[in-house]
Amino acid sequence: MDIVRSHPTFVVLGDSAAYGTGDEIKAGQFRGWAGFLADAFQEGCDYFNYSRPGAKSTEVVATQLPKALRQNPDICAVIVGGNDLLRNNFDPVLLYNNLRSCCQQLLAMGSEIIMVELHDPNQLLKLPKLMRQVLSRRVNAVNAVYRKVALEFEIVTVKTRSINNVHDRKNWHIDRMHPGPQGHFMLARNIADQLRKRGWAISMPYQLTLTHRSRSEKITWLLRNGTPWFFKRSFDLLPAAMILMIFEFCKSILEKIYPARKSGDLAFLSKIESDPIKIELLKAS
Repeated sequence: MDIVRSHPTFVVLGDSAAYGTGDEIKAGQFRGWAGFLADAFQEGCDYFNYSRPGAKSTEVVATQLPKALRQNPDICAVIVGGNDLLRNNFDPVLLYNNLRSCCQQLLAMGSEIIMVELHDPNQLLKLPKLMRQVLSRRVNAVNAVYRKVALEFEIVTVKTRSINNVHDRKNWHIDRMHPGPQGHFMLARNIADQLRKRGWAISMPYQLTLTHRSRSEKITWLLRNGTPWFFKRSFDLLPAAMILMIFEFCKSILEKIYPARKSGDLAFLSKIESDPIKIELLKAS
């Protein structure tokens, strides 16, 4: 496609991944992939970022979206789901409905929409097995919602896990849940490529010059912010992990009692896996 579109109104909605967490350029000021992207439009852009760390999809559609609509955006990024999945009441059906509502209203204004799938945090975090399983299922559920909405509306979607070397630790913040400066830059480059294919006049440098944090700075950040965050999110995931643990225990007992009937009466257990997250995702499809 010929490059014909320039100087857009660019709006960002979402959570900490949209806000720029992991790329703090000075105290309290975050740039992130959206900041890189805003600087890459060849004739500039009008940039508004209404995202907030901690935001869930309901806040995005109820609070952030009305602000975006007032700007009549040419391009709008909607990056949310990470906080939804880390809560014990995670509901992928609600996430789907919220994301779909957002996209419908933006598309009705003629906006180009950007969405970004989640990475695989288990590639970066060392978690107990049950936590890994629950986290993996929930991340997959969020990405399935993104793919369903993207397919329905033909939306620009970055498949994060398909980016070369995306899980290299140098690309990630010390918390391993948010991109670091290099990761945000990598994400911006991939989004820029997608937008260029759709006719936007945008270009980015090939690489980023970084100022690395010292080891002591990383440890200080982890003790002050990362550890409390990890324990809080672990407790949020605990109910689902407990359900999964009970299921696995019951399944092993039943298979010992009825070893010849694994493919018969016990088959329903394998289908459901006693994980309410998977059950709800099936309802959404």
